[in-house]
Amino acid sequence: MVNKPSSSNLINSSTGDWEMVIGLEVHAQVTSKAKLFSGAATDFGADPNSQVSLVDAAMPGMLPVINEECVAQAVRTGLGLNAKINLHSVFDRKNYFYPDLPQGYQISQFSQPIVGEGEVVLDMEDGKSVTVGIERLHLEQDAGKSLHDQDPKNSYVDLNRSGVALMEIVSKPDIRSAPQAQAYVTKLRSILRYLGTCNGDMEEGSLRADVNVSVRRPGGPLGTRCEIKNMNSIRFIGQAIEYEARRQIDILEEGGEIIQQTRLFDTKTGETRSMRSKEEAHDYRYFPDPDLLPVEFSQDFVDGLANQLPELPDQKKSRFMTDWKLAPYDAELLVAEKERADYFEEMVGLDADPKSSANLILNQHLGRVNKEGIEFESAPVPAAASAAILKMTSEGVISGKIAKELYDLVWETGDDPVKLVEERGLKQVTDTGAIEKVVDEVIAANPKQVEQVKAKPQTFGWFVGQVMQKTGGKANPQSVNKLLREKLEIGDN
Repeated sequence: MVNKPSSSNLINSSTGDWEMVIGLEVHAQVTSKAKLFSGAATDFGADPNSQVSLVDAAMPGMLPVINEECVAQAVRTGLGLNAKINLHSVFDRKNYFYPDLPQGYQISQFSQPIVGEGEVVLDMEDGKSVTVGIERLHLEQDAGKSLHDQDPKNSYVDLNRSGVALMEIVSKPDIRSAPQAQAYVTKLRSILRYLGTCNGDMEEGSLRADVNVSVRRPGGPLGTRCEIKNMNSIRFIGQAIEYEARRQIDILEEGGEIIQQTRLFDTKTGETRSMRSKEEAHDYRYFPDPDLLPVEFSQDFVDGLANQLPELPDQKKSRFMTDWKLAPYDAELLVAEKERADYFEEMVGLDADPKSSANLILNQHLGRVNKEGIEFESAPVPAAASAAILKMTSEGVISGKIAKELYDLVWETGDDPVKLVEERGLKQVTDTGAIEKVVDEVIAANPKQVEQVKAKPQTFGWFVGQVMQKTGGKANPQSVNKLLREKLEIGDN
């Protein structure tokens, strides 16, 4: 599918408008205990060269053996992307030299990948949907890692990653802006995590992207593309695209030509720089790997995997909107991460109000998680505690103000919220006699404000704040409002 040019995505320049054309090649490490062609482990952070089989090290006579689970994971991912599953696929040798590629070639797939065309639908912040086509998904083995900071004179090679299974997911050039590219990687990572086929950890290198960028006049022929390699941050992907598009426009407007090349993004300067001229398929001399038979499986195998797929983000979003009447934006934020959606469903399962649960998660809970810089699932306030806080609020046991303070107390102490309310005397004051006494004290102590509120009723909130402050936020807000209006002779707004 080709997305039509949108004025909001165009880049304004001195010679007229330009349009970005962006495609991504996302490399996702397959969730598997063993590598693609050997039984070596795939644990992250192991000592260098401690997870290397004779196959991974390319010792003479060692033959690769396909890992069936990696094949199944690729098929699951293809199903999650609404893609065509090819019952017959072939592994090829992609020939190039690099110090951390011991065979001198990479086992990959070229003309006959395991997964064909699919799509990912993006829900953008402006309310519009963008469909990004998937060209293909193929399996390939990762290379090792060169270490240049271990010795002043020598480089070392760690082969722990050599042979680790990767899914390369290639999009069509349907993306037209940096925000769309960022939304695409975010959505793709979310789908992979829901499926359990990749953990999506970009810091560990489990998910990284090569970004192809070109520019053209709106609706015109495609321009020459440049590829930005090994992007492992969604934020940096956006920055790199913005810079690269502007760089190309500047060259074209000065009468120059874009040279197809591979570039790297410098996170310190925010600029891309040339790495090498861009290779084409013929440069790699692809040919079917003679040590591996074609991969063939039945439609029953595919159907069996399809029947076991979990509920995916788009399906969950639709259910949240239908069953619990959540706004599309709130539902989208909740399902973006599986942990958030699970937290929400646990709260609702404990009879917490759905809309109040969504508000607590997206505002207070997620805000605190981001402030502390921790993973969502590591937050010390479990869903049961949040549900209990909402229940006490709805039943009038505590006020809304106290509810926010109680949440922070649970975060800091790890104690049960019901126990904290009892021990710290946080129950809401509903005794109208006690509240009336405080109201009378506030009115008697502030005669000038009493005169002022009669002339400017909008200052009424000041009195409410004073009463709530004197009661430590525990007075019932409805009772406070009612008594103050009666005594100040101010009608309801």
